[in-house]
Amino acid sequence: MNASSKGTVVLIGVAVGCYALKAAAPLVLGGRPLPRLLDELARFAPAALLAALVVTSTLADGRRIAPDARIGGVIVAGLALSRKAGFVTTVVLAVATTAALRAVF
Repeated sequence: MNASSKGTVVLIGVAVGCYALKAAAPLVLGGRPLPRLLDELARFAPAALLAALVVTSTLADGRRIAPDARIGGVIVAGLALSRKAGFVTTVVLAVATTAALRAVF
């Protein structure tokens, strides 16, 4: 089996697994509401996943931790968002900060 075939098998497996997970809740619950604890956890899951994605993308470089100028960009973006800046303004500030830090260091 060559690498392309293995990739196809993995992709199909992941797709089937994702579909099964997505279909499991309606099939198991049958229209009943989630238990209170699971409902609370489900409410916080998107924010936790987004935070994990930001931290991983900011600090990781392949297989190792590599702190660099991206940290400054994320900090500036967080400050801009906390001050209710618009999306475009936030992105421009973060990019400019990252570029300036890379130019200096």
